[in-house]
Amino acid sequence: MSEPVIAQKSPIPVEVKAGQTYYWCSCGKSASQPFCDGSHKMSSFAPVPYKAEKDGTVYFCGCKHSGNGVLCDGAHKAL
Repeated sequence: MSEPVIAQKSPIPVEVKAGQTYYWCSCGKSASQPFCDGSHKMSSFAPVPYKAEKDGTVYFCGCKHSGNGVLCDGAHKAL
């Protein structure tokens, strides 16, 4: 598997709604970060679903290196 593009070296805050599914970009090439726009086509990457459990702000990973799935874990600080 190839390395993802680092979209940005900070988390991306997003207001989410409970029960809604969001599709996080895992390749880093999407123009609509942090969400997938299909830019991964013809690669080994695929969008990753995230279902919000409650309304509020979540911090999606912008560097694509989080060990916490789609959510930021601070991995960008080591890049």
